[in-house]
Amino acid sequence: QVQLVESGGGLVQAGGSLRLSCAASGRTFDRYAVSWFRQAPGKGRDFVAGISRYGGSSLYGDSVKGRFTMSRDNAKNMIYLQMASLKPEDTAVYYCAAGRAAVPGTVLGIEEGRYDSWGQGTQVTVSS
Repeated sequence: QVQLVESGGGLVQAGGSLRLSCAASGRTFDRYAVSWFRQAPGKGRDFVAGISRYGGSSLYGDSVKGRFTMSRDNAKNMIYLQMASLKPEDTAVYYCAAGRAAVPGTVLGIEEGRYDSWGQGTQVTVSS
């Protein structure tokens, strides 16, 4: 397993941008596919974006497609989520998660059970 720590959350106005980071520990980070999830108050946790172990494949939830961009830097053990054109409905706690894909080079997707490492989350609040 890897340990994950998110940062970069905060308060931003609608239409603004924010970049979240997730620092991973462990020497085998590049063996893991990674994703971002979010959980709004009173709601379940939703898939936001995912990326394969070397970054060659990515997947985005419909609500963020075209506005969010996920990337990773395996040399630095870092994962990023660049968020633009933020909306009040993007307000949530954002989590990064990592897991081993059965098929190398694929994105793990929306099933939370496929992930074995989770960060503690970082709060993003978008004001209208």
